[in-house]
Amino acid sequence: MAFETQRLSLPVAPDRRAAQRSALFCESLLDMAERWTLGIAWALMPKRIGGVPGLAKLCFEELLAPDYALPEPERALENPPGLAGIVHDFSLPTLLAAYRRGLYPWAHIGPLKWWSPPQRSLLFFKDFHMSNNLRRLMRQDRYTVTFDRDFEAVIAACAGRRQGRWHLTWITPRIMRAYAEAYDAGHVHTYEVWNKAGELVAGGYGIATGGAFSGESQFAHEPNTSKLGLAMLNWHLAKWGFHFFDGKLIGPLWQSLGCREVPRQDYLARLAKATRAPGKMGRWQAETDLATVSNWRPDA
Repeated sequence: MAFETQRLSLPVAPDRRAAQRSALFCESLLDMAERWTLGIAWALMPKRIGGVPGLAKLCFEELLAPDYALPEPERALENPPGLAGIVHDFSLPTLLAAYRRGLYPWAHIGPLKWWSPPQRSLLFFKDFHMSNNLRRLMRQDRYTVTFDRDFEAVIAACAGRRQGRWHLTWITPRIMRAYAEAYDAGHVHTYEVWNKAGELVAGGYGIATGGAFSGESQFAHEPNTSKLGLAMLNWHLAKWGFHFFDGKLIGPLWQSLGCREVPRQDYLARLAKATRAPGKMGRWQAETDLATVSNWRPDA
């Protein structure tokens, strides 16, 4: 799924957005066959195959007696770690209720599933780390970061092919439709990183529920540009009174930025408090530039 990159100065016209979504919300038979082939291979890898019996048992039980209620995150399976239930209702109210409960949807293949991992990767803003090299890059006036400018291009890039990696994405047309609806309603937000030529070189998206922000996916086509976008995003989240950035599962990028793993029970307690905060609805706009953010001292 590839689209022409828009110029920074131009808004996304309604007809172009409709054309983008029409292309996004479908999957060719070849793409589907590739996703299923790689998804089966991924699930049968040695470190994951032990979770197949638990997954099969849950799917069989759901087939016999479907449970349309949102599952309890504390009752998620130990193997596969965090599998909580099968998604039946994927409407916007249910999606938002799931995030407030500490669940998120994810699946490469088969039925879409609710997850609540035993450890959650959280960034508390006082712990946000910016290297000296990143600060220098932010001051060089080579990039600009915006919010909520081009959802379609961002989610297409997040679902796109990555150099040196299998093309196995969980961002299916069903996921895209759901998060597009949440974006239109002011719950999902994107950040975009543009170079001087006006090309989209990095970005990501996530969902805000009260004072909690859950990152869904990100991409980068130029070195360190995803960190530029995340620095700008987290500066604003801190300024706007958010409680934390939720990266879901820990990884090298999250660790480099200062995320740490928090046990599920601790996370759910923090989430309950965060979702009672007012948050920030509607379209977001950047309130400063990268040069200013480069001077941010989160622990001060």
